[in-house]
Amino acid sequence: MISTTSEGWPWYAKLAMVLLAVTLIIHGMIVAKAILVPFLFALFFAILLSPVCGKLESWKIPRLFSAILSLLGGILLIFGVGFFFYSQLLSFAQDFDQIQSRLNSLFDDVNEFLSPWVEDEPLVVVDNIQDTVISYIGDNFDGLTRGVIDAASTLTLIFIIPVYVVLLLIFRDFLKEFIIRAASSDHTETVKRLVNKVKAVVQNYILGMLIVIVILAVLNSIVLLSLGINHAIFFAVFAAMLNVIPFIGPLIGSILPILYALLTTDSLIFPIVILLSFYIIQLFESNLFTPAIVGRKVSLNPLVTLMAIFIGAQIWGLVGMILFIPTGAVLKVVFDEVDSMKPYGFLLGKASNYESGSKSALAEKVRTISKKFEGENKEEEDDADVGKRSDTKK
Repeated sequence: MISTTSEGWPWYAKLAMVLLAVTLIIHGMIVAKAILVPFLFALFFAILLSPVCGKLESWKIPRLFSAILSLLGGILLIFGVGFFFYSQLLSFAQDFDQIQSRLNSLFDDVNEFLSPWVEDEPLVVVDNIQDTVISYIGDNFDGLTRGVIDAASTLTLIFIIPVYVVLLLIFRDFLKEFIIRAASSDHTETVKRLVNKVKAVVQNYILGMLIVIVILAVLNSIVLLSLGINHAIFFAVFAAMLNVIPFIGPLIGSILPILYALLTTDSLIFPIVILLSFYIIQLFESNLFTPAIVGRKVSLNPLVTLMAIFIGAQIWGLVGMILFIPTGAVLKVVFDEVDSMKPYGFLLGKASNYESGSKSALAEKVRTISKKFEGENKEEEDDADVGKRSDTKK
């Protein structure tokens, strides 16, 4: 007799079922990308805009118009950021001739340095690089075409997101009630608490990341402007916005101004100062700004974060790298509320108490400041909880 429950199955059968379930989920996510990606973006935006929509409703504005006004405010903000980058890119394009001449000079220096050991033609020539690029485009034309088509389809889906956002804002109470009713009566209070906590986590995460981006943009601008780097604001804001992609984003954001300083200045001091300054700013961001503003409770440990980035990139591409981080933070909150899933919530969370190895003196100092700040915030939260409990008793 074959057991119909998983409890009687051998370990390899359970493992096979888990692998099959994971494979089906991933395949479903790939197939349903056109549906899931815009819906998740809309869901996060709707949760972020729900307090604004609620505030407008408190002013006796109908919910439909409150949702539309909230969405228009968000669109104007995004449009302002896009216009800023567009104008900065136009200004940046004017420096291409200077950059190309500087590249020619650097290649000439490299060829002159290598000439005593190389008897053939120069190894590094700009024309050779251009020919290589054209050859690569010709050999990979089909793949590049598919990439452009995918990007165009993604832009087309962006127009669906505002519709989703408005509908989610209008029916947010209805959807919340559905989730509560879908749970069993024994877990009603737990589901209510979980829904409110997930909403708070998403709002705090997105709003906190925006605040961190603004802080990083200001600090990066101060560094680049003090060094006299052209297009300092563009590089500063671009590097700050790439911070939404942990580890990889800050690296790319710091490489661009370093290369630009290397190509447009006559001293290596400028690239080195930019590298050290961005490293120190990133050190404060990861150990002080993000934990204090976004919160340690929704922070993922570096191993899980890297896995989320690469898995998201393999499944959904660039948007997956962005979406999988807040999704992982939400999953951590859900796992922490479910008893059977708490070990997985622990696995996703920070592992600062288990980290080994020595750190630099600056890193330890920043971590000490962060812990002091976190302790003060915890005392304030405890006082607030006591006040709430006393008001409830009254």
